[in-house]
Amino acid sequence: MSAATRRSVLALAGTAALAVSSFAAAVPAGAAGTPTVHSKGGTSWVRSCETLAKGDTMACNALRVTSSAQHVNALGLTPNATPGGFGPSDLLSAYKLPAGGGAGQTIAIVDAYNDPNAESDMAAYRAQYGLPACTKASGCFKQVSQTGSSTLPANNSGWAGEISLDLDMVSAIAPNAKIILVEAKTASMTNLGTAVNEAVKLGAKFVSNSYGGGESSSDSSYDTTYFNHPGVAVTVSAGDSAYGAQYPASSKYVTAVGGTALKRDSSARGWSESVWSTNSTEGTGSGCSAYDAKPTWQKDTGCAKRTVSDVSAVADPATGVAVYQTYGGSGWAVYGGTSASSPIIAGVYALAGTPSTGSTPASFPYAHTGSLNDVTTGSNGSCSPSYLCTAGAGYDGPTGLGTPNGTAAFAG
Repeated sequence: MSAATRRSVLALAGTAALAVSSFAAAVPAGAAGTPTVHSKGGTSWVRSCETLAKGDTMACNALRVTSSAQHVNALGLTPNATPGGFGPSDLLSAYKLPAGGGAGQTIAIVDAYNDPNAESDMAAYRAQYGLPACTKASGCFKQVSQTGSSTLPANNSGWAGEISLDLDMVSAIAPNAKIILVEAKTASMTNLGTAVNEAVKLGAKFVSNSYGGGESSSDSSYDTTYFNHPGVAVTVSAGDSAYGAQYPASSKYVTAVGGTALKRDSSARGWSESVWSTNSTEGTGSGCSAYDAKPTWQKDTGCAKRTVSDVSAVADPATGVAVYQTYGGSGWAVYGGTSASSPIIAGVYALAGTPSTGSTPASFPYAHTGSLNDVTTGSNGSCSPSYLCTAGAGYDGPTGLGTPNGTAAFAG
């Protein structure tokens, strides 16, 4: 879409008084049939990308709400109005984070395929909430292929939703950071891993990965080849398939990010959180890795190898976040999934400052457990020992050590 055409579309959209979010995306490449609708408490949603596939093919963990009424214009800006879903001020309040942070930092988002509207959609999100512009022209935003070139992979409407979610969450948490979107040519672990390496090569000290798949005997090789980046905070979604570990969240080199349901309440904090769970097959991931060794800083005894998760943030679509998406979407929407929590945590790491040279940022929260909100209620399944799937005081699988309470737990 040309700039002139897009301006016309935005102008026409100004006549709309109420837009209802609906699943307008084409079925993503590699998927078949009609997307499965999930529901809880009157909220319904669908997976943005393919369901988990065999082999080294990954699926994104973005869930797009299909039942939310948006009391803003479908497209473009609505001054003095708030889109449905949590916005930047809500997230900063819930996690006691400073506004206007991220200056001097570079955060990378790694996804598969291309979103041709990534820059303009992020611009609409940031403008709606009064965040500073972040454009290619200014040098703030960069969109490249997995090899760093400007020749981008094929467009994909499902992954475009994931990309919009990731860019918007980083914008919400660290609005003054530079952003690099690295797009893999397919959703294979090999191509996504190559994109991770490219993100680090381009100078990102914080890299968010909102995708996952089944574990395999190749994971130790993937670890060494793609995720061992000392001094770089690599965050990965724990997955949306309830109890059970996924890769690359189970990599010993990354921060595995679980998901919560976030709600306002009358407590001193003003918010409460519980484990995100929809049913026995959908909810935040957790559990024991079958292949990855346990990192030295992880002391729980229920898993001989790596335990997922480390920390968590909002992911329940029923308490989802506002996102702006026009490629495969109709403008303002609400999203959830651990695809929301991973870029949020990447942004918090950026607020906490550049990791020290040679450090493993995944270990930082374990040294600062008092600087996290301990999530103690909810479960994502049945398991033994129970802490691997049920929240409780201290460490547990679904929410790890807890959610951000300021930035101290993410500095080191």
